[in-house]
Amino acid sequence: MSSVDIAAIEQQMKMASLDGLRGYAQNHYGEVQQYRKTEYVPKSSACGYQVLREPLWNKGLSFTAEERVSKNLTGLIPHTMETVDTQVRRCMKMINSRQTGIDKYLYLSALKDQNMDLFYRVLIDNVRELMPLVYTPTIGDVCLQYSTLYTRPEALYISIKQRKSIRTILQNWPYPNPEICVVTDGSRILGLGDLGVNGVGISIGKLALYTGAAGIHPQNTLPIVLDVGTNNEDNLKDEFYLGLRAKRPSAAVAQEFMDEFMEAVTEVYPNMVVQFEDFDTEKAFAYLTRYRNQYKCFNDDIQGTGAVVLAGYIGAVNLSGVPLEEQRLVFMGAGSAGVGVAKQMVEYYTRRGLTEQAAKDKFYLVDTKGLVTKDRGDKLAEHKKYFARTDNSGHQFRTLEEVIEYVRPSALVGLTATFGVFTESVVRALKASVDSGECTFEQAITWTEGTAIFASGSPFAPVNVKTSDGTMTYHPNQGNNVYVFPGIGLGAILAKATRVTDEMIYIAAAALSESLNADEIHKGLIYPRIERVRDASVVVAREVMKAARREGVSALPESQWIEWEEWGDVALTNFIKSHVYDPFK
Repeated sequence: MSSVDIAAIEQQMKMASLDGLRGYAQNHYGEVQQYRKTEYVPKSSACGYQVLREPLWNKGLSFTAEERVSKNLTGLIPHTMETVDTQVRRCMKMINSRQTGIDKYLYLSALKDQNMDLFYRVLIDNVRELMPLVYTPTIGDVCLQYSTLYTRPEALYISIKQRKSIRTILQNWPYPNPEICVVTDGSRILGLGDLGVNGVGISIGKLALYTGAAGIHPQNTLPIVLDVGTNNEDNLKDEFYLGLRAKRPSAAVAQEFMDEFMEAVTEVYPNMVVQFEDFDTEKAFAYLTRYRNQYKCFNDDIQGTGAVVLAGYIGAVNLSGVPLEEQRLVFMGAGSAGVGVAKQMVEYYTRRGLTEQAAKDKFYLVDTKGLVTKDRGDKLAEHKKYFARTDNSGHQFRTLEEVIEYVRPSALVGLTATFGVFTESVVRALKASVDSGECTFEQAITWTEGTAIFASGSPFAPVNVKTSDGTMTYHPNQGNNVYVFPGIGLGAILAKATRVTDEMIYIAAAALSESLNADEIHKGLIYPRIERVRDASVVVAREVMKAARREGVSALPESQWIEWEEWGDVALTNFIKSHVYDPFK
């Protein structure tokens, strides 16, 4: 870019009205961005506080003596040089000194803002202890209080009032080539409902797991919240609320805004994969259907949850010994997660010889009004119609206990995010193969006399039960989406996928189910230990890449695939590992 061009931009910025400046930026955003990049100090030439204040450059007390001299850091940090392990131990000591999950989260957030490599080293080395702080369940409390806790920007905040400036806003992101984006409109955050702009915590937390669990470089991640208002009266009355103080627009207006966003984000970042997160159920299905064949995108609530539950179910079926033809499943929850999971599992059965109707007949979905049936008398949401029962002979089953007694299921799947839904009477009624997340592991083991196969999104400790032969230790399974969505994203990125297909999602589930080692199988686990989540992500990414090639959506040259095939999975695995971010290593 010439000096004349830069001068012109500077003059335009000085003299234009606000509207004129916006118009100029919209029409010349590529030039403006190039100008902005000239303002950045390259890492190689940065020195002093420039280094210490950039979290992607700061190494804390790990700078060598030579680096301290060459980067003018002498005297700006303590004289002591520490190993990374020592710094990690200090961080864990500080975390453990905090009393609440929110306080621990805030410490970790501050660490990430100061020293990105150290933050991820701490997270990776202590994933079992810290994942519940970085994401569920603590992130729910963070989102509820986000506007009050806010101290600095951590994402892109795109308001519907700025819809004509979406491209300019996207170009304002300081890192030039993001590979993965998590976007939400905050309309259905976990089980908490409409949190509006406060839902941005979900995007931030999810992307931390993309880095921690799959090694996507943090510089290549982009959290976004689409602020279209909120129907949450508490937010609207909160003096500190950071979002638009307006009710959400009609579905048609929201759709137009989403269309504009998807078009803009693909134009500005054509190589980026977009993950939809925590949109309300109707929008979640509508947006996935609308965009999946046009853009590189997927919905973790629908597809990721479906894949991780399917992977666990495959393992549970093998452990239970119950033949496929005798499997019957009751789902407590018929929202985006419940229907998404059930559809993934229908695919599993059809691949094993069942017709689609025979597979669909194995599923009984329950919502707040009882068993979902076509003749229940209420207007069913569109996404529920696929699984609505017609074989109930006019009888309506209003409670979960009634449904269990009627169906006699082999598996119970809870997707309501509401603790306590699986009561003792519910679990005892099952007493066979149980996949439950709405009760504790200890409750499931106690109420079923140790016969339950248990998996939950949040972690639980092993349970020791005294028997006549001594003490029996039961190991819980953590069926968290973190086992699949990071690998799906990594695989799609490295395969240069033009779309994320159903086959890629299904293969992610199958790959996860086959990623257990001998010790995990011996302990009766259906998911790998959470400490091995990065190993599992590599397996998932590898198989997703291969599926992308089979589906014809990988833009990698065919010669590259042929070269990998000559060496088998080892070559492709090594390729993936060579692109995995592993801080300080």
